[in-house]
Amino acid sequence: MKEIVLNNKKNGMTVLLIILAAYILAILGTVAGSMQLHQGKGVILLIVCIVYLCIGWIPLCGLTVLKPQEALVLTLFGKYVGTLKDHGFYFVNPFCSSVNPAAKTRLSQSGDVKHASPINSDTAATALEITGKKISLKIMTLCNNRQKINDCLGNPIEIGIAVTWRIVDTAKAVFNVDNYKEFLSLQCDSALRNIVRIYPYDVASGVDTTGDGVADEGSLRGSSEIVAARIRDEIQERVNEAGIEIIEARITYLAYAPEIAAVMLQRQQASAVIDARKMIVDGAVGMVEMALERLSEHEVVTLDEERKAAMVSNLLVVLCGNHDAQPIVNTGTLY
Repeated sequence: MKEIVLNNKKNGMTVLLIILAAYILAILGTVAGSMQLHQGKGVILLIVCIVYLCIGWIPLCGLTVLKPQEALVLTLFGKYVGTLKDHGFYFVNPFCSSVNPAAKTRLSQSGDVKHASPINSDTAATALEITGKKISLKIMTLCNNRQKINDCLGNPIEIGIAVTWRIVDTAKAVFNVDNYKEFLSLQCDSALRNIVRIYPYDVASGVDTTGDGVADEGSLRGSSEIVAARIRDEIQERVNEAGIEIIEARITYLAYAPEIAAVMLQRQQASAVIDARKMIVDGAVGMVEMALERLSEHEVVTLDEERKAAMVSNLLVVLCGNHDAQPIVNTGTLY
């Protein structure tokens, strides 16, 4: 379905004034015709005026007001006529009906797709029904519920995304899918699952996330920008037929599932301790090597292999220990 943008003149006010003037003339004609009935005249004038007073309100149904960033999809007896996109006061064919299948579907702030809650006021309900026929062209944000998904290593994680979107083709949004809001929500969840299953939560060895057959360091935690871009492209590919443009997708929540969170935290802490110890040992060995070289270079003291070993051992204990060293000063001979 190809979108047809209508360029109707904004003549709603003119038509409204003409209808009101015609009603005033019909009332005056009815009065004048009634006064001439006893003379046998004015019958035709009276009939015409009464008929107009009965059906003259029909053109009022063709008056519509569009605000900025709103669109109205019009159909005439089931046939797509076109879409009004520019803001203003319009007069359209009163027999045309506007279509918006997602009028009663609300995307809440959390992103849940739900139907509008019952409204107590009848006036408010009527206003909702009228404005619901118009399609918003504004940029909107969808934040679906957090999903529990297994990453590429089989670890269950919880992840949530925020998707910024807007409608660019009203005809596709209305006629190609049953409900474009529900369709977008479901496609976001599906695309999220497909992409997350490719990545590990944290950097893992031997994992290919790009599909080129070469292991890389991609992960959900460390490559969030890349993951978000792939999620956006995946969603865009799925919703093209619905006339929706995906502007941006961002990860709003990422964590291990509660059932393994404690275990994975211990694992991360252990890895951090091992990395820190490795760094400390590397630094201590470098300092010991530098100390031996400086002593030998400046000939401060001459040590045999046994004393060098003892010195290295003492320095490593001091540099790698968890607590501050408490040295014992030997005032006697080294031998």
